[in-house]
Amino acid sequence: MYLTDTHTQVRDMARDFAEGSVRPLAEALDRDERFPKDLYTEMGGLGLFGIGVPEAMGGPGFDTLAYALVMEELSRGCASVADQCGLIELISTLLVRHGTEDQRGRWLSDVMAAKILVAYCITEPGAGSDVSGIRTEAARDGAGWILNGGKVWIHNAPVADLGFVLARTDREAGHRGMSIFMVDLGADGVARGPRESKMGQKASQVGTLTFTDVRLPADALLGDEGRGFHMMMGVLDKGRVGIAALAVGIGQAALEAALDYATTRRQFDREISEFQGVQWMLADMAKDIEAARLLAHSAADKIDRGGNATKACSMAKCFAGDMAVARTADAVQIFGGSGYIRGFEVERLYRDAKVTQIYEGTNQIQRAIIARELVRHGARA
Repeated sequence: MYLTDTHTQVRDMARDFAEGSVRPLAEALDRDERFPKDLYTEMGGLGLFGIGVPEAMGGPGFDTLAYALVMEELSRGCASVADQCGLIELISTLLVRHGTEDQRGRWLSDVMAAKILVAYCITEPGAGSDVSGIRTEAARDGAGWILNGGKVWIHNAPVADLGFVLARTDREAGHRGMSIFMVDLGADGVARGPRESKMGQKASQVGTLTFTDVRLPADALLGDEGRGFHMMMGVLDKGRVGIAALAVGIGQAALEAALDYATTRRQFDREISEFQGVQWMLADMAKDIEAARLLAHSAADKIDRGGNATKACSMAKCFAGDMAVARTADAVQIFGGSGYIRGFEVERLYRDAKVTQIYEGTNQIQRAIIARELVRHGARA
């Protein structure tokens, strides 16, 4: 087995936490659309956030494969909770790679402890998959900046303290004219829209942010001016591994629920698991979940080895997202009418699965990336 003792220990710790503390809350979190701040504080104390932050910077120092294992186990308990883990991993990775010593000292430990809630702010009304379409701008103002614009569908926007905002700093420079700013979301000129009511992952809150003449100090700039697009895209490979693993966790929970139901539900004087039609759905669920898991682990390994992991990460995210939607639908089908009723786990899992085909780049974008990588590097690369 390719998992080390450390991997299995991290996985088992996340599994125990998800089973004991996350899964029992999942139905209520979905029903009430509640942001579980107390749960995130507990997770921060356990070291489940910022998994890849080096020990020298106060983190656990685990690799991307460990991150994938944690994401799967948390998602098996509740995908909304895993989503917060994924967000903090992206933000902490940005800080580790591009933050100054002062910026890391000011923010990193509190982000990992969930004492400071963060938002990753790219998407705009006219710029979703096409990041080049962003219109938010930061203009120099003496030693600092003035920020104007708006973001939509932003994870944590209703509750976040600190936003990592991608903005144009040079209108004429295309991708090379974007920069990242760390923005106090309680500052003058920042307005939050209402929390959106979503189809699934309801405890993971999203909303809009509007910036009107927001004054930023010089040290709000993360990394080099003009490198923001490349910096944010540079963490998306890891982000896509995280979403792939999250989708696997949703699928695994659906399989476990469907198998349990199929071996207890009786029709025509026998368990429905004895019917070939049900058996084939269970078999397809199991094989596709395992295939998605292995794709996610392979992509994580490519990141950890330092090679070009882009194609592998897009393959994992695309396949796992499609799998989660298709196989949670099978779980609903096995439950029959019960699967269509609010309060049954598979109904929630089906709704939670859909967004895995959309965020961190739609699966249509992932296919375009895979094709681009094939053309550039060949089929065997």
